[in-house]
Amino acid sequence: MAQPVYGKKSTPLRYDEALPFSLWVLIIGFILFLVWAPFQVGLFNGQQADFEKPIYISTVIGSLMLIVWAVFYYKKFRFEDQRDLVALCVLLLPLTYFLSLFTAVSHYMAVNMLLIQSMYAALFIVFLYLLRQKLANQIIQSAILTLAYLIVWFGLLNWLGAWNVAGGAVGWFSNTVRAGKYLDAVMTDSNGLRLTSIFQYANTYAAFLMAFLFVAVYALVRAKKWYGIVIHSFMLVPIMISLLLTLSRGGLVMLPVVFVLLLLFQKPSRQILWIIHLIIAAAASLAIISKITSTGKHVAAVSDPSAAVEGWSWLIIACIVTSATCWSAQRFVAAGLEKRLEKGSPRKSANLWLPVGATVLVAAAAWLLIGTSARSILPANIETRLENINFKQHSVLERMTFYRDAFKVAKDYPVLGAGGGGWAALYEKYQNNPYVSRQAHNFFLQYLIEVGILGFIVFMGFILYVFYKYIRGYIRQTGTNDFENGFFYFIIALSILLHSILDFNLSYVFMGMLVFIGLAGMTAAMEPKPLEGKWKSAGLRYGYLGVTTVAALAILIVSISNITSTNDLADAKAIAQYSKSYEEIKAPLVRALKNRPAHPETIMMLASLDYQVYKQTKDEQYADEFFSLLQRALKEEPYNKQLLKLQTVLYDVLDKHEEAYAVYLDNQDKYIWDIEWYEQLITRASRLGIQAYLQQNETKKQEYFYTSLAAYQHVVDGIEYLQTLPSGQLQGRPFSVTPLIALSAGKVNQVTGQTETAASIIQTGFTGSYTALAGRNDLWSTKWYSDVIVLAYESGQPSYSEWLNILSTQGLDNPQAAANAKANFSMGLEAYYQVMSNIDNQAIPLSSAATLAVGKMKILTGDVVSAVTLLKGELSEDYSDPVNREIARWYLAGLKKVNSPLDQDVYNKLIAADAQEAGMIDQVAGMTPLS
Repeated sequence: MAQPVYGKKSTPLRYDEALPFSLWVLIIGFILFLVWAPFQVGLFNGQQADFEKPIYISTVIGSLMLIVWAVFYYKKFRFEDQRDLVALCVLLLPLTYFLSLFTAVSHYMAVNMLLIQSMYAALFIVFLYLLRQKLANQIIQSAILTLAYLIVWFGLLNWLGAWNVAGGAVGWFSNTVRAGKYLDAVMTDSNGLRLTSIFQYANTYAAFLMAFLFVAVYALVRAKKWYGIVIHSFMLVPIMISLLLTLSRGGLVMLPVVFVLLLLFQKPSRQILWIIHLIIAAAASLAIISKITSTGKHVAAVSDPSAAVEGWSWLIIACIVTSATCWSAQRFVAAGLEKRLEKGSPRKSANLWLPVGATVLVAAAAWLLIGTSARSILPANIETRLENINFKQHSVLERMTFYRDAFKVAKDYPVLGAGGGGWAALYEKYQNNPYVSRQAHNFFLQYLIEVGILGFIVFMGFILYVFYKYIRGYIRQTGTNDFENGFFYFIIALSILLHSILDFNLSYVFMGMLVFIGLAGMTAAMEPKPLEGKWKSAGLRYGYLGVTTVAALAILIVSISNITSTNDLADAKAIAQYSKSYEEIKAPLVRALKNRPAHPETIMMLASLDYQVYKQTKDEQYADEFFSLLQRALKEEPYNKQLLKLQTVLYDVLDKHEEAYAVYLDNQDKYIWDIEWYEQLITRASRLGIQAYLQQNETKKQEYFYTSLAAYQHVVDGIEYLQTLPSGQLQGRPFSVTPLIALSAGKVNQVTGQTETAASIIQTGFTGSYTALAGRNDLWSTKWYSDVIVLAYESGQPSYSEWLNILSTQGLDNPQAAANAKANFSMGLEAYYQVMSNIDNQAIPLSSAATLAVGKMKILTGDVVSAVTLLKGELSEDYSDPVNREIARWYLAGLKKVNSPLDQDVYNKLIAADAQEAGMIDQVAGMTPLS
């Protein structure tokens, strides 16, 4: 091993220059991993089962790489310089996530984040030593840059109509290709089409593009061979075009900031070349951006190969022109610049001149494009995005709200944090208004929430030390090959981390991998200041290797176990598509829970199975297992809303309505802006209060009525507060007095004699299709209730049909249609409950149409047994009456759905009246109930 020389002109310690077999194993393994990883939804840490397996495979690979490194380098490894201490300190990052497990609000998400952080630490250690070897460093740089260029072309293939080519290229190993198309490589939101490539999120793709735009310029200026100059300059236009197509305001804002910072690290001759190449590429990009934008929009709407070819032609021509021009600049200008500016370059202040000038130019360009009509040269969608860059537009205001709410969470979990996924689990409890964001849109605040002040100090100390030592080494050793190699990684880490102040880029595991590889590359280029004394002891050396190996083995075992569990859950889902066998579906779920006893999605699927069987058999063992499963999961996932709602489903089917109400009451502070949660709380409290009223239980009546009215007041106060939001800030989810809330809270006031208040509440909440019913003078009469019930069914049925059609034809859920159907059906069923409680001693029965509507809504929401009883009691002998025939049809369909013996007498009379009813009965019986 070559002996290092320390001092200002020292070179970092290197392992043998010839690549040994062990290094080739790690390099080849990394390259394969690098190709696979980004196409697994960018490895998004989305806390969903669909994203789990790729993440666990990644942690397996990271663990194996660390084990291979330890095996092959246990003889060579020494604590010889400060870089080795950084390899020791990186272990503190997963350690802080391990400590946060003790205070985690979601054990499942916290374990996932521990595994991810462990993988980052493993990659950092391996690459810290791998990148010290010159040839290995060159190979890895080339591999990363090649992948980045492929990702850019992958995105453009999807934009310019060749999505089938892109999907076919990665479909054999990617789980995000459906029917030959990569999902959401081009996404659509309120701004129109936005390019996302592999990330399915435009802002993160913008951060990626920003990093590799500057890497490409750096590689271009640094290239010695003509083909290197041509390749890197050829890619500048596709990267710039892609960046514009993301419509990311954050990317456009951070781009000049990062650019000016990076210029500070270049000598003046290179600063000028950077500016020249970027101006050339920018001019070519702006010249064709309108054409590329319009082509993408056109081929997204209509398959048009000729338009796609035209778009590709413009792009390739712009790339060729840019490449030729940049090559000429490098060939004929670079050398002259170097000679002319050679005298000024040694003075460090000389590096400031152009960055200061660039800042002025950037400011002027920003003013032209944002503050004047010059932006009209851009496509309309990009022009609109630029026009809206200000501190009063909604995305800025919403981010500021996220940040304030994040500090609220951090204040309550100050030392060890709330564990991995803490923001996703807790944000609804702390949110200022009803936005939906499982990400805080600021990586550093999200990190603070997850690991607390202790972990945040460790992390910030770690990255700031790496940046400080690298930059200090640059100042003292400008121009060395080690700094040049390190600057490649510096660009990647700096660009992504700075953009992550505004967004959740590092929730994409692939982006986190790039950052930690970047930090490792910077560390490898540090000044290798030697260590002395006990640091070189064999005990510390072998202890470090032992700890890292044991930790890697533990992560490996846990990850493999989780992969097995994930596969079992996937098997259960697949079986459920073609089989109704309880035992067949349950078997893989039980296997999955052996490895992860409280995995939320597995628990919910098995509990739902038990629920369905209990409803059919009334066998208590299924209810007991259902309850046991939920209790187990809620101990580790107390903020999981779906688990809590599933618990209320069990209580309802067991007729334990007070316990179901208690779930909503006890957890209302966790979901302060969830109007559906408050709908349920107000409605259930109203029902129980009416029951207590009828039973003359004054204490209980007061308790329930108070809860109902207090929750109603919470909604009213919330609505008033939302009026105070800045005009540019979006409210988020709907939050209003819904018809169901108005019906329930109004009834409480009507029962307690507050008739005027009750009428006022009805007028406030009966909006949309219910408006006509609000002003009637027969409120609370049977006739009024009958009309409410019929209207509720008529309002919800189209949404139910839309939901069922998409489910049956495409196998996809339509949450919006399902939610609208449920809301209206719940309204009708609550009206039925109120009128049937007979609290007003009304003798007039419901109309047949209203009773039929109730029966239909009960069947469509899964309460089939109750519906059958209700419909049977409403049947008459007049089968010439179309309403009676429809009652008979739904009654018989209900019997079929619960596998009860057919009522042959009713069936015969119905078929005698209309033979086509047989097919219609089967059609109703085949309808899927809303879950």
